[in-house]
Amino acid sequence: MADPSNHGILRKTADFLGLKKGIVGLLAMVVMVGMGEHMAEQFLPLYLVVLGGGILSAGALNGMDNLLGALYSYPGGYLGDRLGNKRALLIFNLIAIFGFAIVVAIPKWQAVLVGAVFFLSWTAISLPATMGLVAKVLPKNKRTMGVSMHSLVRRVPMSLGPMIGGAFIGIWGVALGVRLAFSVAIVMAVIALLIQQKLIEDDRPDGTAPKDAVSRIGIPALFKDMGPGLRSLLFSDILIRFCEQIPYAFIVMYCVRIPGDTVHLQQIAHPISALQFGFLRSVEMATAILIYIPVACQADRLGKKPFVVMTFVFFTAFPLALLFAKSFWWLLPIFVLRGLKEFGEPSRKALIIDLAPAHREAAMFGMYYLIRDMIVSVAAFGGAFLWAASPRLNLLTACAFGALGTIWFALKGRDLPTSVDIGNAAGAENVGTAAQ
Repeated sequence: MADPSNHGILRKTADFLGLKKGIVGLLAMVVMVGMGEHMAEQFLPLYLVVLGGGILSAGALNGMDNLLGALYSYPGGYLGDRLGNKRALLIFNLIAIFGFAIVVAIPKWQAVLVGAVFFLSWTAISLPATMGLVAKVLPKNKRTMGVSMHSLVRRVPMSLGPMIGGAFIGIWGVALGVRLAFSVAIVMAVIALLIQQKLIEDDRPDGTAPKDAVSRIGIPALFKDMGPGLRSLLFSDILIRFCEQIPYAFIVMYCVRIPGDTVHLQQIAHPISALQFGFLRSVEMATAILIYIPVACQADRLGKKPFVVMTFVFFTAFPLALLFAKSFWWLLPIFVLRGLKEFGEPSRKALIIDLAPAHREAAMFGMYYLIRDMIVSVAAFGGAFLWAASPRLNLLTACAFGALGTIWFALKGRDLPTSVDIGNAAGAENVGTAAQ
């Protein structure tokens, strides 16, 4: 016989973590589809080269990833608000499965690029609908926790997927191993689809929303309805992402020893091995995982803006800290710092939802990411020219953009009333009523 006290503890824990039925279905989908995606996607550049596509095909794949990540955000949000998040997520999963199937069925590098159009940016196209579902399922004082649970769970397949995919390649070789990994990805995506449809409630528009809400999800109307608080967040976020993306592609080159290269003019004094760099990435991810829930608990209670500001500070500090790196032991705390950039990322996403017009959260979230990522994609190209001139110039420029974004949001950023503010206001009102 089940212990009622244990049942009560489980229920309280679920309530604390925002684990409503629909959120559990969402997180199951994130793990299953993400696991399949990361098992194979990490090795696609190698697979393309083995199939005869050459280095240019690998570069094209990376370019597609950035471009599609931006372009898919708004359609993902539009469909989430137009069809309901449950049906939109069903469509997005089917699109990913179709892309996986192309790669499995046709072992040609050209087919990989075609399939990538359908599966490569699954996260980008599904994220607005995911955030829209969080907005509908959870109250405002639990949204940061819901977004944090999504961010935390999303890192499980990011950590385990490449290890399993690497094992497949170790056993069956690159060509067969990648196709088998994509086959498993199809199976896992189908399972995720079934779980998602079972647990997530139907939320298609039913006429209860204001009659112009769903019709006003075109880009011009959405941009017009973007309030000053959300515009300030968007502007500062663009500057912060410039800080992140200007050096992003070159960090591994800066840190890792290049076999056969005896001149390290573009590297730290004592370059590290690829294995050590992988360990540093694990440290970064572990740091992020450890801070999600404690920060989410406080952000929902005390307000999101201070935590977003701290996140921007950590983004800004990372490229500056890299300037002082000399060896592995110097890099270790620097990558802990890099993990801390996730300090207020769920708070930032939840703030976008809070500041979005009612019944248009998913579409507004998608448009926000479309504008941000289209502009920030320029940073990757500009970063290459800066790095060619000097890594120091690249890192200092990145830091300058981060400082500007942090200062702008600290001065112009907006927050909503917190549970503490509401409680204090209610207490003051009660005191005033009693005094009368």
